[in-house]
This record gives sequence, structure tokens and C-alpha cells, in this order.
Amino acid sequence: MSEAVSKAVMEVSKEQFRAERLYLMSLSVAKSMLKKGVISEDEYSEIDTILLKKYRPTLGTLLAGKPLI
Repeated sequence: MSEAVSKAVMEVSKEQFRAERLYLMSLSVAKSMLKKGVISEDEYSEIDTILLKKYRPTLGTLLAGKPLI
């Protein structure tokens, strides 16, 4: 791996990885509910906000607020 690439790679702790995984899994359930019409886009957005506060994912915050499709 080149030096430039290795500097750009972020090391993630087990706890950070766990937070990312739980956030994405939980958001996946909400996304499925949204696609099935069980919840509205506003409710999905609220769930996303709650999950971000709960899990505090490092990478998940980069995806927050992005279009669903």
C-alpha cells in the first residue's frame, strides 16, 4: 500500500465498528419500512436522527441526509 493511501485509511476500533454496524442495520429496517409504505419520509428522517444520536457512527454521519435511492 502506498504511503498516500495508508494515510487516508482510518483505523476503526471494535466499538466504532460495532456502532457503524448497528446504525446501518437499524437504518436498513427503517428503509425497508419506508419502501413498504409503513412509515413516511418524515418518520424515516426522524428515525435516522434518533439512530445517529444513539449509535454516533463515524462513517454513518457522512451518509445522513443523503437521498434514499
